[in-house]
Amino acid sequence: MSFGKNLQYLRQLSGGMTQEALAEKLNVSRQTVSKWEMDAANPEMDKALELCRVFNCSLDNLFRDEMGRHSSAYSNLRVEEVPGFRYVSYTVISTEPESDALGKVYKYAKDNGVEHPRVIGWDFPRLSVEQINVFRMHGYTAAWILPEGLTPEGVEVKEQATHKYAAIHIERPFDQPFSTIPGAYHTLGDYMRTNGLVLAENEVIPCFETDGESMDVYMACK
Repeated sequence: MSFGKNLQYLRQLSGGMTQEALAEKLNVSRQTVSKWEMDAANPEMDKALELCRVFNCSLDNLFRDEMGRHSSAYSNLRVEEVPGFRYVSYTVISTEPESDALGKVYKYAKDNGVEHPRVIGWDFPRLSVEQINVFRMHGYTAAWILPEGLTPEGVEVKEQATHKYAAIHIERPFDQPFSTIPGAYHTLGDYMRTNGLVLAENEVIPCFETDGESMDVYMACK
């Protein structure tokens, strides 16, 4: 872990805040901030607490966590308004539910004449303790974003209104999927906290990821 690397990471999350801008907020010199980021010096306690206030983080985050450990895998961290959409979803609970859930919605699309559908997915949270701890199961929901004017028969069509999301891009998510994809959610959580954004969980899909060789991960913001 490195306080200096954490500080660089937090500046990047804060709209690419410069060393000069941070130094001005803390009433120190740019050279002082540079020394902190090179781990050549640590801030006094009052400045450390000011850093926590500026970046909306804890002292543990600053000095003990490895906050940016996945940051090189990501790009295009942003807030965007996702237009409203209609969708058909399918949930599977098993030891490996993702491929079955995705396969089902791709079949829905193909059966309706759509060869290249827009598909998203998210973890399904409502499992019993027995399913998780005894049977090692988890849940996954895949959803096909319906094209304008298409309403498939025999399935429930759901709707989501336009909503604001924090988002991040992963170019090669499946090289190390068990660290890179969870790390994207972790990075978005850091980004939202640093910028005063709160996760929206009601009447909206709280978070989802796009399906494909590259991936964008989204978390809903209030």
